[in-house]
Amino acid sequence: MQLVGGRILIDGQFNGPKAKPTTGWYNSLPPVTKAYGTLCLIFTTAYQFGLYQPAYIALVYERVFKRLEVWRLITCCFFLGPFSVNFGIRLLMIARYGVQLENGPFQRRTADFLWMMLFGAFTLLALSAIPWLWSPFLGVSLVFMLLYVWSREFPNANISIYGLVTLKAFYLPWAMLGMDVIFGSPLLPDLLGIIAGHLFYFLTVLHPLAGGRNILKTPKWVHKLVARLGIGAPATTQAQPDRNTGGAFRGRSYRLGG
Repeated sequence: MQLVGGRILIDGQFNGPKAKPTTGWYNSLPPVTKAYGTLCLIFTTAYQFGLYQPAYIALVYERVFKRLEVWRLITCCFFLGPFSVNFGIRLLMIARYGVQLENGPFQRRTADFLWMMLFGAFTLLALSAIPWLWSPFLGVSLVFMLLYVWSREFPNANISIYGLVTLKAFYLPWAMLGMDVIFGSPLLPDLLGIIAGHLFYFLTVLHPLAGGRNILKTPKWVHKLVARLGIGAPATTQAQPDRNTGGAFRGRSYRLGG
């Protein structure tokens, strides 16, 4: 028996506390994606335990302005529906596509990723103010926005849907939309998310690549908020889209400096 690295070695085997894979995986998630996915899980779990009714957190503009129930502008973005297969799929989409975005194109750009999420929420709230585009809950739409932006950043990735169909990631949002048609899920939340995602991608990538000015830069207050919260790694150099590799279908590559 001997002590190695703070753990006891008995007969060639370590004895003592071992790392917990689940906890380690959760702690390794990037901050914004982890926070959003956790809040979505908490809201649904609380609903399942009967701690609140969805009507209390739904986006109802009449109650927001007349009764000053301003929390509805925020809470509506975290409800993905009750425990179901669809809920599980949406949560997995956050865990996969949100993580790949925040650890890939938005690596060391936590403020930019947070701004993308905030811009998406603002856009969805504005769209829902139009009567025929109103949706009481915007969580699914925000997840679909993440999916759409991911599909543009990784357009040539091969995606297998239930092992039956393989397609390029560029077409994944539309494939998911088609699956919702098949399973009878409402299409409006998906469409709102696609609109918000395309607007963000157009303003931050396509328009600048075409020679235009980036009119959607991350505000300074978002950078200050991220610094104050101490989340994400501070960027020493800004990652910039490489203008020489433009094209809507190609996605974009990144170079340091510029």
